[in-house]
Amino acid sequence: MSSLVSIRLLSQQLAAPQFTRPSDVVAHMGAMQAQDYRMMRWAVGIRMRRPSFEAFRQDYDSGEIIRLHLLRGTWQLISAEDYEWMLKLCAPKSLSALKGWMNANGIYIDSEEQDSIRDIIIRTIGQERSVTKETLAAAVRQVTGQEMDNHRLRYHLHLAELDGTVVSGDLHPSKATYSLASQKIRRRLHPDRDESLALMARKYFRSHSPATLEDFVWWSGLNIGDCRKGISMLDGDIRSERWKDREFYILDSCRTRGFRKGSTLLLPPFDEYLVGYKSRELVLAPEFSHHAHNKSGIFYPVIAHDGVICGNWNMSGGSLQTDFFDTEVPAADYIAAAEEYMNFR
Repeated sequence: MSSLVSIRLLSQQLAAPQFTRPSDVVAHMGAMQAQDYRMMRWAVGIRMRRPSFEAFRQDYDSGEIIRLHLLRGTWQLISAEDYEWMLKLCAPKSLSALKGWMNANGIYIDSEEQDSIRDIIIRTIGQERSVTKETLAAAVRQVTGQEMDNHRLRYHLHLAELDGTVVSGDLHPSKATYSLASQKIRRRLHPDRDESLALMARKYFRSHSPATLEDFVWWSGLNIGDCRKGISMLDGDIRSERWKDREFYILDSCRTRGFRKGSTLLLPPFDEYLVGYKSRELVLAPEFSHHAHNKSGIFYPVIAHDGVICGNWNMSGGSLQTDFFDTEVPAADYIAAAEEYMNFR
């Protein structure tokens, strides 16, 4: 098991990271969970050779890193180079999930309403380039003469993301902002559907190996047939290993050397190291899973020591607070990790 864990740390860029640019980290990972607007920055920073908040801001504001609802209908960071083909591949399933949530909440948006609100969104963002949801709500109120429920406007923005109208705007200290995709992203060539499936599989397994077919299905939100096809198209570039009667795939190009014992990581909530897999028992003992996430899918900040999740952390008043539920980590190890995080902020 230890060798599988070390390969996963290397694949995830959590051990011996290779990249200096945040956009290269995101491109390597394929898609990174970005539920927590502030801590998504650390999710990228911890995977850089020299974590830099300013470098993240530059790549985010320039549109090299995009935040939108994509895989599984949840917030993701993706690279601008992957935007068009990944949106085309994943939007249909995400749209289906979105409409299911809307139905469950008793919200129906007809095409006439969707078109009219989209026009307001386009005009408002076109004038200001990067706007908050509050600015858009004010514009809707001014044009229609009616106050739109915050929940309903959120669905409109989600729909506009999935039809390629809006993407993330400039980085704000605490609030999501929106820009027009046509202004933020340069047009790029994109592969056909089969090539996209192969590329999606390659990106997932190069950044998440070792992982199972079920993990890939969970992460991508695609159906199992598409995921099997994507893996099969990798042909001789991928191998498998069995652990506890489960088949794990490992891309042949994944590194197997560079991991050093004694490493301690302060992982942000919703980090790909956990949320990127359906089964997490390789690095998190099932009896401790409630320390890492609740049954509603809320993930907490966790401590990983030599790749194994062993505690929780948070910053309070500028000082690190820890709570270990498994292996106790030497103070010097997690203090060094805390200093890296504090320097990044």
